[in-house]
Amino acid sequence: MGRILVTGATGTVGRHAVALLREAGAEVVTLSGRDGDLRDPATLPPLDGVTSVLLIWPFATADGAREVLRALAGRRVVYLSSAARRGWEREVERLVEEVAGEWTFLRPHAFAANALRWARQVRAGVVRAAYGAAGMPVVHERDIAAVAVRALLDAGHHGAAYALTGPETLSQADQVRIVSEVTGLPVRWEELAPDQARAALLAGGRPRGAVEEMLRAQAELVSRPVPVTSAVEEVTKAPARPFREWVREHAAAFSAVPQAASAMRAARIHEFGDASVIRADEVAIPRPGPGEVLLEVAATSFNPSEIGLRSGLLPEVFRASLPHTLGWDVSGTVVETGAGAGGLEPGDRVFGMVDGAAAEYVVAPADVLAKAPRSIPLADAAAVPVAGLTAWQAVHEHARVTPGQRVLVNGAGGGVGMFAVQLAKLAGAHVTATASPRSAAAVRRLGADDVIDYTTTPLPADVDVLLNLIPAAHEPAGQSRTTVPAGEPAGQARTTVSIAGGDGHFVMRYDPGELAALAALIDDGALTVEIAESHPLAELAQLHRRAEAGDLRGKITILMG
Repeated sequence: MGRILVTGATGTVGRHAVALLREAGAEVVTLSGRDGDLRDPATLPPLDGVTSVLLIWPFATADGAREVLRALAGRRVVYLSSAARRGWEREVERLVEEVAGEWTFLRPHAFAANALRWARQVRAGVVRAAYGAAGMPVVHERDIAAVAVRALLDAGHHGAAYALTGPETLSQADQVRIVSEVTGLPVRWEELAPDQARAALLAGGRPRGAVEEMLRAQAELVSRPVPVTSAVEEVTKAPARPFREWVREHAAAFSAVPQAASAMRAARIHEFGDASVIRADEVAIPRPGPGEVLLEVAATSFNPSEIGLRSGLLPEVFRASLPHTLGWDVSGTVVETGAGAGGLEPGDRVFGMVDGAAAEYVVAPADVLAKAPRSIPLADAAAVPVAGLTAWQAVHEHARVTPGQRVLVNGAGGGVGMFAVQLAKLAGAHVTATASPRSAAAVRRLGADDVIDYTTTPLPADVDVLLNLIPAAHEPAGQSRTTVPAGEPAGQARTTVSIAGGDGHFVMRYDPGELAALAALIDDGALTVEIAESHPLAELAQLHRRAEAGDLRGKITILMG
């Protein structure tokens, strides 16, 4: 059998190949990146007795391949190429043919392991990308390794080029659905336009050439999915492993608590002013002190009152020192705890309110957090604290809505209004809601008995309770009602939100217990969280501009993944 050299021995395919070869009784010599630079023949281990080589060339160039392959001349070489056969891969294939005694090329299509690029987004519950319909028969890396081992150990593979696939073609959205089903994490696919996906990939540091190639390939896969091949089964005599099996084996990689890096992105202001003062800074990740936890932030949400903070209005209310990280609502995963963190542990999925939530990580007092709803994506939970608590307290503590009352929710299409409609219905009220034409369908879907277009119809006067979520709106005449005006939060960001407007003005009291009650209603299916839009952190300044132009409705989440 002779000795077998495996390069890239600790990588995705290499480690499986080494294990399978040793199971078969082969003597294996390994080389990995930590052993030296494969492009330098001097770093190769002694080749005495080496008869076969699994060549995993980890570079996006063929530079150095000729010299290395000359050192391997005359031996059996199995080269891990790819179905894409990019320029450097074609050149390495040519060099292998030129110098090897025998050769076999492995040309896998998309690796199942590529799904790990979504791990952070899966934890957040929303995977945002373009071309969700792109179909590909993703292949398990262990199957690639198994084919390589047979080509190294058995006769009859010289001159073969195997196109390797999994057993079924799955769209990207299907892969995300399977990850959700297997891990038990609520995850949804959110389709991006190609330009949005391009901007997100470039902002993440991907080279422009690689981004363009990826998007082009995915666009082609929408109309022309890759066909399934039988190569894995023909060579290994075993069926190719399905994607679902791969996900089961790697479920922990999607849900495991990540190790926090040393730096993070944060949306900060260094001065007060218009939206242009918002900067995406790279700053040190904070560490939790006693009674605190460090969260990997899944999302924050946009609250229009942040425009006042950013502009420097009402400094006696906001009390924001500079530089200041924006964001109040937060949902995320606990990654580190300080002493006395109130029973929270790494891996716990939580939500609440904390200053500085518009960042990849944030430190929060443990006692201000509640366990996040289990039935919705973690990122969607960031839409609940400010708006949900405002609506809860308006309905239950200030208006004290009772069964049979007639409740008018003025401004029902906003973030608070969406929750107020549902909570008033749960309290047994007959709910009339005002909404613009673009919000009417959503408000009706959430349970409003009657929906009025406030742009054309006066507000009715024959109601018992008016929840006025538009402070400047005209209030109807009439005596037999309780008026609870409420606006978007405009108060202290840490623990309270001021509700604007005349009679019945109140300040939202931050209450983790009530937040837990909202989570229970969500998990029971009694309360729906509707996300109007979601955007990456880099687009926060644009959201501020749109809000000032009156171009936003409903709850908007800002995702960190």
